[in-house]
Amino acid sequence: MTNFTYSKDLPDNLDLGKIVAVDCETMGLNPGRDRLCVVQLSSGDGHTHIVQIEKNQTKAHNLERLLQDENILKLFHFGRFDIAILYSTFGLLSSPVYCTKIASKIARTYTDRHGLKNLLTELLEIDISKQQQSSDWGAKTLTKAQIEYAASDVLHLHALREKLNEMLERENRADLANECFKFLPFRAALDIKGWNDIDIFEH
Repeated sequence: MTNFTYSKDLPDNLDLGKIVAVDCETMGLNPGRDRLCVVQLSSGDGHTHIVQIEKNQTKAHNLERLLQDENILKLFHFGRFDIAILYSTFGLLSSPVYCTKIASKIARTYTDRHGLKNLLTELLEIDISKQQQSSDWGAKTLTKAQIEYAASDVLHLHALREKLNEMLERENRADLANECFKFLPFRAALDIKGWNDIDIFEH
């Protein structure tokens, strides 16, 4: 496994295939307040590509092109947050998308444990550390521990999607999940525009 690190953007002509796992690290959990610091990606081949985003940066042409490419499926875990922070930073909505947290909530109704660590432990027998989750992602230089943590958030999403798809098909809930994935970018946009705590479907 190799973790490739870049400043500001992905390199030109990097081909990560038709399904790309994506995750973000930020200065906090409020996408309207806290800035995007790191975007990590993986094609599912055991390698990761980690991009440090500078403060006040609003453009990353190669990354933006990938996120908006309708022929590339973007895999997230809790995509609502990641899509929102990418929208807040670059002004784009990632599409099409797949969220393993949403898939889990629709398929695994026997539990309320839908965190990435829980899913990887149960479905793939993989244990990851979340120790660096609350570290300073805005630092100029990432530590080895931060890089390894960032990598762990995307390395296994392809395999996780396969397991969850099997469960969704078994329970006849795949169509429902797919419709949720289609709406997810717009749910993220609603969050950024001020409807984050409002149920628009409520009477």
